[in-house]
Amino acid sequence: MKLEAIRKRIDEIDRELVSLLEARMEMSLRTRPFKTATKDEEREAAVIEHAQRSRLALLDESFIEQLFQRIMDESKNLQERKLPLVAFQGEHGAYSEMASRAFMPGSAYIPCAKFSEVFEGVSEGAFDFGVVPVENSLEGAVTQVNNLLTHTTLKVIGETIVPVHHCLLVAKGTDYREVREVYSHPQALAQCAAFLERNRLEPRPYYDTAGAARMLNTAKTRAAAIASPLCAQLYDLEILKEHIEDDPTNSTRFLLLSREPSKVPGDKCSIVFATAHKSGELLESLRIFAESHINLTRIASMPHRTESGTYNFFLDFEGSDQDAKVLEVLDKVRAFTPSMLLLGCYPRFNG
Repeated sequence: MKLEAIRKRIDEIDRELVSLLEARMEMSLRTRPFKTATKDEEREAAVIEHAQRSRLALLDESFIEQLFQRIMDESKNLQERKLPLVAFQGEHGAYSEMASRAFMPGSAYIPCAKFSEVFEGVSEGAFDFGVVPVENSLEGAVTQVNNLLTHTTLKVIGETIVPVHHCLLVAKGTDYREVREVYSHPQALAQCAAFLERNRLEPRPYYDTAGAARMLNTAKTRAAAIASPLCAQLYDLEILKEHIEDDPTNSTRFLLLSREPSKVPGDKCSIVFATAHKSGELLESLRIFAESHINLTRIASMPHRTESGTYNFFLDFEGSDQDAKVLEVLDKVRAFTPSMLLLGCYPRFNG
């Protein structure tokens, strides 16, 4: 290998090392709820011993001990900062992480593979907060999230709207004239279909937008990815072109979830309820709000998960759960419907 190629490979390995250290720190933070039940000194000795057994010929045992002791010291320093742990679904750089950063600046943002992991992790105390997308302006409701909301004990304590501005990303040094394939989530590819067709680029579906960007960082390919601008920063990629989405108004609404209700007075409430399988039941439910002059800002429906022919209805409306009129309306809806759940009252997004 030539010197330039060797140095390039060293740079790639260094990026991988940093990425792995970040992942280790995230997992270390997730041990925080269990710290009272563990013996740190015994655990640290076991970690060093395990690392030393994994070494090959080039690394000295004393170097490994010093290295891992420094890593574990940094883990403890990070834990002592008591950063809020905010869970989101997807890879680092996903739009959900952008929403998480908007909600909770200066926190630790922990990626989860599934939406259910976000809900379960917050419920069990592994995370302090969760951030989930509830609806997209083009694609509509996020089905998995709305299903989870119908039976959660978590509370919605905030909302934000993130504009979905897609970027065309490549590994640094890539000649744009050689790019033929573009990887991304199927929805992102569909949202940039006109751009791809105009530039004769072949769409290649991938499980996640941020995952596609991360792939460019590790794979030797001349392909591109469609992802957020945050991905370019996190994965050291070059932005060939910004705002490649076909519809510039595309945006996603996110909810902030917590085990406890909002401590900040809210002016917007979210509920979910089911109606009896009778003609006019939904109309009668909505009339309760109309008669009290309460403005509805969102109505969405989804089939009930277990009862065929029954629907769950999601309502957002203006008002506070500290308002006697709102409490009276909620009592009436609760008495009229087979089930009703107040998801939360929170400050509405005014961005």
